[in-house]
Amino acid sequence: MTKWTVDQSHSTVGFEVKHMMVSKVKGQFDGYTATVEAADLTDLTTASIAFDFDVTSLNTHSVDRDNHLKSADFFDVENFSNITFQSTAIVKKGDDYKVTGDLTIKDVTKPVTFDVEFGGKGTNPWGVEVYGFEAEAKINREEFGLTWNTTLETGGVLVGKDIKILVEMQVNPAS
Repeated sequence: MTKWTVDQSHSTVGFEVKHMMVSKVKGQFDGYTATVEAADLTDLTTASIAFDFDVTSLNTHSVDRDNHLKSADFFDVENFSNITFQSTAIVKKGDDYKVTGDLTIKDVTKPVTFDVEFGGKGTNPWGVEVYGFEAEAKINREEFGLTWNTTLETGGVLVGKDIKILVEMQVNPAS
């Protein structure tokens, strides 16, 4: 098994959620670590994948919103400063994959499946082999204890319950 790390300068871990039932708010975690161990990255079925997101690094480009998301109303970073994911099963579907694993937010762990697309492999200008992947999953935030909301005059809610998690990553050999 070869160990790979996510190249953070060429990767993004983001999310999006409906706002006021009419638009989407997008954000990302600026701080995270991730490792991939695999016999062959052209066949992810041999891999073990782990992510650790630093929730204090959450960034939606609005300081007030970020502070609210970090508060006890949502992520409660004083008590739960990390979100983790550990793969448990990887199935190949054509050229793509279904990567299932345990996602832990706050003190709740649930299985989540990411749809993963292999972006290809290449060699960077320094002669290092790199691989690219895109992954997407949808979760119900309320199932992870993120239940804060408020009702709008129009009858909708301020924050949608479905969160789309979006990962674009380039992995490099671990040094």
